[in-house]
Amino acid sequence: MIGCTKLLCGTATVSDVIKHSAGNGDIPPQLLQFSNINRPLVVWNTTNRCNLRCKHCYIEAEDRKYSQELSTEEARGFIKDLADMKVPVLLFSGGEPFLRPDIFELGRQASELGLRPVISSNGTLIDTPVTQKIKEAGFQYVGISIDGAPATHDEFRNHPGAFDAALQGIRACLDNGIKTGIRFTVNRHNQMDLPEIFDIIEREGIPRFCMYHLVYAGRGTDMIDMDTDKREKRSLMEYISERTIDLHRRGVEVEILTTDNHADGIYLLNLIRRQEPDRVGEIVQLLEMHGGCSAGTKFANVDPRGNVHPCQFWQDYIVGNVREKPFSEIWNSDDPLMVMLREKDKHVKGKCGQCSYRTLCSGCRIRARAATGDLWAEDPACYLTLEEIQG
Repeated sequence: MIGCTKLLCGTATVSDVIKHSAGNGDIPPQLLQFSNINRPLVVWNTTNRCNLRCKHCYIEAEDRKYSQELSTEEARGFIKDLADMKVPVLLFSGGEPFLRPDIFELGRQASELGLRPVISSNGTLIDTPVTQKIKEAGFQYVGISIDGAPATHDEFRNHPGAFDAALQGIRACLDNGIKTGIRFTVNRHNQMDLPEIFDIIEREGIPRFCMYHLVYAGRGTDMIDMDTDKREKRSLMEYISERTIDLHRRGVEVEILTTDNHADGIYLLNLIRRQEPDRVGEIVQLLEMHGGCSAGTKFANVDPRGNVHPCQFWQDYIVGNVREKPFSEIWNSDDPLMVMLREKDKHVKGKCGQCSYRTLCSGCRIRARAATGDLWAEDPACYLTLEEIQG
C-alpha cells in the first residue's frame, strides 16, 4: 500500500520505522507498510461463499455452498502455524467472511495467539449484535468495500440496497468503537464518484480510505477494458493528493492510501521533489522500506481450500497446500516462481526494466501477464512518463 497521508503530510518518518523495527520487530499497524520484515501479511479467503456477486471479484464468489473448504480444525492448525511464524497480520476475507459459521471462534484464536486479525467485508451483514461479536473476538479492523455512489455501488454489487446496507455496517462499527475503513476499487465507471466518496468519509468520520487499482483477475479479467487509462490514473492521483493534503491541513483525522499500483509511490515522490525537495531523501528511504510489489515476499494468500498463492490475484499458481505442509514451510520453500518474486527488479522488462525506481515498484506482474502474456513485461497501468522514471 502507498500511504498518501504518511508520505505527503509527513506523518511517518524513517526514525519512527527504525525505532519500532528494533527489538522483537513488533511494528504497529500504521507502520507495517514500511516494514522490512519478510514474514508476510496473510490474506485468507475463509470461504468462497458470498451474498453478493460483484463484477470485479477475483475468486468469482457466489451465494452457494462450496465443498472442500478448510474445516474448523484445519483452520485452527493453520492459524497456530501463522502465530508461531509471527506473521504481522491475518486478514480474514472471502467471499463474505461473516458467512463462515466459525469466523468469530477463529478470530478469537488468532487474537489470543498474538496475531493481528482483521476482516475484509462487504458490510451488508454487520449490525450492532455482530459488532459486539467482532469486538469480543479481538478483530482490530474491519475494511468495508464501497464501489461508488449508491447507484454505482449497487450496480457493481448486483444487489439493490447494497450501498445503504454497507453504510449501515460502517456506522455500526464506528458506533461500537471498531476501527473501520472504506475499500474502493476504482475503474472507468466509478471514478467520477470519488469526490462523493471523500465527502462521505469526512461526513461519517471514517478514519481510513484505500483506493484499489483494478487487477485483471477472476471476474476482473473481463474488466480490462473498464480500467482507467493512464491519463485518468494521473488525474485520480492529482485529486487524491489534493484531498489528502486538504484533509490533513483542516485537522480531519483520516488516513488515505492506494494499493495495487506502486507507480503511485513514485508519483508522490516526484510531487514532493517539486514542492518539498528537502524531504526527498526520507521519502526515498520510506519507499525503499516499503519495497514495491509485495507478492511473494511481504504478502501471501491462502484460498478457502488451503492452497497458498503469491498474492490473492494469483489464484492459478499454487505454491503448496496447508493441509499437506505448514504454511511456514511452504512460504520459505525454493519454489521457482517464489525465488524470482523475491528479486523482481532483476527480471522485469520493457518500461519497468528501464525504470530507475524498479526496486521501489516492479509493477504488477498479474496485470502484465493478463495484458501481454509475459509475466515480466511492463505493467500496462504505469502512467509515469519516461522522464519521470529516470529520477
